[in-house]
Amino acid sequence: MSREFHCKSLCVSFVSLTLISAASSSLLADDGVFAVNPEPQLLWNGGEFTEGVAARSDGLVFFSDIPSDPATSGRILVYNPATDKTQVFCADSSKSNGLEFDSGDRMLACCGANGGLRALCEVTEGGLVRGVSELFEKKPFNSPNDLAVHPDGSVYFSDPRYVGFEPLALPGMWVFRFDPKTGATTVATKFASKPNGIGISPDGKTIYVANTDNGSVGLPDQPAGSKKRMTLEAFDIADDGTLNHRMTLVDFGGEDGIDGMTVDASGRIFAAVRSEKRFGIAVYSPTGSELAFLKTPTLPSNCCFGAGQDGETLYITAGGELYCVKVKI
Repeated sequence: MSREFHCKSLCVSFVSLTLISAASSSLLADDGVFAVNPEPQLLWNGGEFTEGVAARSDGLVFFSDIPSDPATSGRILVYNPATDKTQVFCADSSKSNGLEFDSGDRMLACCGANGGLRALCEVTEGGLVRGVSELFEKKPFNSPNDLAVHPDGSVYFSDPRYVGFEPLALPGMWVFRFDPKTGATTVATKFASKPNGIGISPDGKTIYVANTDNGSVGLPDQPAGSKKRMTLEAFDIADDGTLNHRMTLVDFGGEDGIDGMTVDASGRIFAAVRSEKRFGIAVYSPTGSELAFLKTPTLPSNCCFGAGQDGETLYITAGGELYCVKVKI
């Protein structure tokens, strides 16, 4: 039986729209990706660590706020572009991280460790968080992080571990595939040492995975270790849903790499790069060529496009905030 958590809707005071100074935003390369003189706009700044931004078909924009305290569950907030207001959609989100909507507008969430549910979950409109895929071979996941819905309805989600007191039960950190038709969860690929953000090409034939291996699983008795691998990987999606033919598109070397990402209708990859030397939203071609770079005020974690008439807006979670910027797509 799935565990369920009731989420109460609470209002949060709205922070008026402000512009970040031009000095904090720079476009280093441009083929017409961003609007002229792009400056991220601050929409909300009341969080601890914002993540998992996703837009629903009605235009509402949802995002997670993840607390570092294991005793605090976390929450999901919703921003309304029509009213410029933000409120709490779910006050007890069980450490939700990545969010995504399927074709039926069902909200799916990766709920992580450090006191969270450690499962792929559904969040209902009535404020109920319930496990959709809670175990693999009768063992708990490491810490589901991010997800992407394939055109065929299947859900790919990453399962790394960056922080959490819970023991690790699985022998590796993999990308999983959940089939809503059968309810089965299978390993899509083991060829990523620490998969993080995920994006799928518009034709559904390629999946992009941020391999963000910092050499640590966040346990109190384990040293931080040295960074092992920070890359952007591409895989072909086979007919059976498994991932093969891995190709490294971008290698960040000793710098921190990508957290979350999204893919636009033309196939360009918009990725949240967290390198201290150069952080912001990088835009890559499907082959890994950098097309544009937008510096963000703080370290970014994820991004998504708005829905409907708001499709030319890129929403960005960074630090404890939510930003947006206009994009040409």
